[in-house]
Amino acid sequence: MGMLDLLRNDKAGRWMLATLLLVSVLVPVLNLLVPQDSAFHLSTYAVTLLGKYLTYALLALAADLVWGYLGILSLGHGAFFALGGYAMGMYLMRQIGERGVYGDPLLPDFMVFLNWHELPWFWHGFDQFWFAALMVLLVPGLLAYVLGFLAFRSRVTGVYLSIITQATTYALMLAFFRNEMGFGGNNGLTDFKDLLGFDLRTDHTRIGLFLASSAALGLAYLLTRYIVCSRLGLASVAIRDAESRSRFIGYRVENIKLWVFVYSAVLAGIAGALYVPQVGIINPGEFSPLNSIELVIWVAIGGRGTLYGAVVGALLVNYAKTYFTAALPEVWLFALGGLFVLVTLYLPKGIVGLRRMREERA
Repeated sequence: MGMLDLLRNDKAGRWMLATLLLVSVLVPVLNLLVPQDSAFHLSTYAVTLLGKYLTYALLALAADLVWGYLGILSLGHGAFFALGGYAMGMYLMRQIGERGVYGDPLLPDFMVFLNWHELPWFWHGFDQFWFAALMVLLVPGLLAYVLGFLAFRSRVTGVYLSIITQATTYALMLAFFRNEMGFGGNNGLTDFKDLLGFDLRTDHTRIGLFLASSAALGLAYLLTRYIVCSRLGLASVAIRDAESRSRFIGYRVENIKLWVFVYSAVLAGIAGALYVPQVGIINPGEFSPLNSIELVIWVAIGGRGTLYGAVVGALLVNYAKTYFTAALPEVWLFALGGLFVLVTLYLPKGIVGLRRMREERA
């Protein structure tokens, strides 16, 4: 299946990718080449904010794959996102070296403060980017594999599976809050200096991170689109709609669920790894079950089972969150809840479903 064949029947996806490409060209130009006193100048803060939105969109894409095409309402994707973020945060902490507050060339500041005398075994290797990048993929993927293997082999489905994923996320949050875990406790990991030798505080590095997030989202969309259009994707939809019948006609339902779930977790881990250097911190709050619930709301508002709808939902909701939490902070949660109720009642296919409704009426 070629690239053209992949997007031939995906007009909305083509528009989304074209918009993403256009934004990827305009943002660096407006930030780096347009003078700061110009009305068209885009601040570095705005660049960072856009980069963060793109990582959220990638996370929403991962969640939509398992919910929209496999029928698994995962309330644990926030954990995969956070684990990918911690893997990147550990690399960034190791890069600080003697520039930390305590000047220890090996131990991060929080370990010196807690009177640790040697680097824990699980921190070794994170001074190398390739190792950290490998852990960004392996750690969320391994957790998803173990969780999925146990759940799918036991034929746990529906709300019970959702509760298991949420409970796992909550357990990880409580564990990471403990100082003894060696991940910075409730303060987490922060005060990062550079990435691959590039100063994280410079405009050029921020643009680079934004472009990396944009490229990751575009490539992830194409790969995920390839999956949902393949035999694996068609089998996933069959399992979503009639799991017992799919099993009866010979599909290895557990294996299909497992590998799609693991792939989705890896995407979430990549999103977390791109998120951390842009926001400058990762702490146990990212494991909060509320984050995973918010993620589901993004997908539902955008349009479940469309991929591009999840991206649109993540971008719109997070932009609204940024605006309302600054202008009317006490209104935001009520607005988000009200929007979710309205979409559930009147737009079951999300915002992107409005186009389909107009076409059906025409």
